[in-house]
Amino acid sequence: MIDPTAAFAIEAVAPDPIYYVDVASSQTITATGDTDQDVDRGSYKVIEPEPEKPDVANAPTAGVPDPGSAKAIAYAMLKDRGWGDAEYSCLVSLWNKESGWNVNAHNASSGAHGIPQALPGNKMASVGADWMTSAKTQITWGLGYISGRYGTPCGAWASSEARGWY
Repeated sequence: MIDPTAAFAIEAVAPDPIYYVDVASSQTITATGDTDQDVDRGSYKVIEPEPEKPDVANAPTAGVPDPGSAKAIAYAMLKDRGWGDAEYSCLVSLWNKESGWNVNAHNASSGAHGIPQALPGNKMASVGADWMTSAKTQITWGLGYISGRYGTPCGAWASSEARGWY
């Protein structure tokens, strides 16, 4: 169902025309736009606009992690995802703030646990049974969460800077 208070776009099933529609004032949709193509009934779909993502925040440069450390594990995983050093710096800043990169970090008032401060902590069991003590398991879960919710570590860092949490 179309939200009558929002503006939507109607995307024609054609190479590129997009029609912007304001449906707030009525239940009748009138599409306007410049195109030289006809749009038939059934040849279009209503799409909601993408939600706004927070501005990317800059984080201090993190430097090279110590071999074998949780940060080194995260750095390798970031590289495997195709993310660069700027994303690593954002992740270091984020998890310095959240947990100090401590696998045993636990927030007694919220129940958040581990390096990524998963809430509740047992969500990380979806990645491994050793979620309470394994940096690799916690980082794997945390990067999946960040990717799904914020797109990148810098997106998560920007959100954290804006709200105080991510």
